[in-house]
Amino acid sequence: MWTRKFLKSRAWESLRTTYWKAFLVSIIIAIVGGNGGPSYSYRSGSGDYRGFDNFFAAPVIDMSLIMYIIGFIVIAISIIIALFALRVFVGYPLEVGGRRYFIHAAQNSADLNHLGFSFDKTMYIDIVKSMLWRAVINFLWFLLLIIPGIVKLYAFRMVPFILADSPNIGYKRALNLSEQMTGGHKFNMFVLDLSFIGWYLLGLLAFFIGIFFVLPYVNATQAELYLVLRKNALERGLCNYDELF
Repeated sequence: MWTRKFLKSRAWESLRTTYWKAFLVSIIIAIVGGNGGPSYSYRSGSGDYRGFDNFFAAPVIDMSLIMYIIGFIVIAISIIIALFALRVFVGYPLEVGGRRYFIHAAQNSADLNHLGFSFDKTMYIDIVKSMLWRAVINFLWFLLLIIPGIVKLYAFRMVPFILADSPNIGYKRALNLSEQMTGGHKFNMFVLDLSFIGWYLLGLLAFFIGIFFVLPYVNATQAELYLVLRKNALERGLCNYDELF
């Protein structure tokens, strides 16, 4: 059984000489991972409003206002679709590539070329399909109830790491294996996440910028967790070396 202290000490060790590489990869993962988004606002033009009654009595509909609203809705929907496409077709592959970087960095191979690993034509579609399937399943679980949704979120936490090891493993197998690997560990994984709250609070004190400097530590720790769970899965016969190496 792993401990938080063990994972974090291993993470610190791997970051000792590769921190800035890990920082760059973590920033890219955060940007394409949907952790932020644009905000929209608009100002209404000046007008002559003579009362609530006159509003309902007015026989003429302001077509310019209607066209303005329609245009705003179309633009907003277009932006949402564009962001979704960016997340799926660029964000998912970069996330898997980032996880691959941290897996190999934990094993003394901190090569930034791992970040673009997923864009190889022989694996790109399989990675996108598997990551999208995970997102759909998580969303459907959250539609049922919050708690089951959170449980499944942790159950499928290892999917991008599995894909980083075996991009052509298949979306069903990736989710099933992640669920098996995290069995009996989900609560401890939740507590592990909570253990970073203090670091995030320190980051907030630095005008939010400090949070970005915590991300390499979090990502490196998650990679160490995956390596432990992968070792357990191999020992238990849940998978073989051909699948995850």
